[in-house]
Amino acid sequence: MAQGSAAMAAAAFFALLAVAPLLCAPAAAELVRLEHLAKNDGSLSLLVVGDWGRKGTYNQSRVAHQMGKVGEQLNIDFVISTGDNFYENGLTGTDDQAFEQSFTDIYTAKSLQKPWYLVLGNHDYRGDALAQLSPVLQKIDSRFICMKSFIVNAEIVDFFFVDTTPFQLKYWTHPKDDHYDWRGVAPREKYINNLLKDLDEAMKKSSAAWKIVVGHHTMRSVSDHGDTKELLQLLLPVLQANGVDFYINGHDHCLEHISSRDSPIQYFTSGGGSRAWRGFFQPNEDKLKFFYDGQGFMSLQL
Repeated sequence: MAQGSAAMAAAAFFALLAVAPLLCAPAAAELVRLEHLAKNDGSLSLLVVGDWGRKGTYNQSRVAHQMGKVGEQLNIDFVISTGDNFYENGLTGTDDQAFEQSFTDIYTAKSLQKPWYLVLGNHDYRGDALAQLSPVLQKIDSRFICMKSFIVNAEIVDFFFVDTTPFQLKYWTHPKDDHYDWRGVAPREKYINNLLKDLDEAMKKSSAAWKIVVGHHTMRSVSDHGDTKELLQLLLPVLQANGVDFYINGHDHCLEHISSRDSPIQYFTSGGGSRAWRGFFQPNEDKLKFFYDGQGFMSLQL
């Protein structure tokens, strides 16, 4: 993948008050691949938001309003969610009213009536994780396309959506008072090994000009959660071996762009969809290109 030769128009963060700042893929099988056509001129525009589902509170509705404005300006093709779609404990089932209260009733702008491609976050796993993967939700709101790990091919770019919650060992060994829905995941080691194998094979087959990985958990971050060691140990080598350009995540409730010390991969955090973590800032050896500890989202044009 040529980092400098591909034509990327912009990757900009829009911060609140500063704007203008199916089915689950089997654990051991080829990743589900969806096709999403780019525009007639070959370009692609999208928004990325994470950590949002709070029934409009913590400025979720205000972020959604700004997303609608920017989405219209950019004529976006779709929206990506980096997970933690429903707080605090995911959905209780496919009939949980939180689905409409936190999604359908919030993202009402005309420009946001496009496909939403979503991964699960750790808070989603604390409820009925399989509910978010159910086609029942698509009958309620056809925009909602959520799987554990899958691929979206948009011609010039392949997006690889990765289920990162099972990588975090502490969720298995020290869950505290939280319950995690590991159906279809346990045993952990086998699930992760199969996922990494499937991901590596899919990336090697990719002929797209850009390769972008989307997960919930941070790989590089200067905010509260910091780097995720399990992802650095297990997932990062696959990304490096296959010329991945961007890793995009949520989990830390902020907006970041980090240029890593150990590879050309660019790391973007978009986890400001509702409640923000103001004041959490822990600089490290990585090159920090952007940081905002408030609410917001990310736009991407290719």
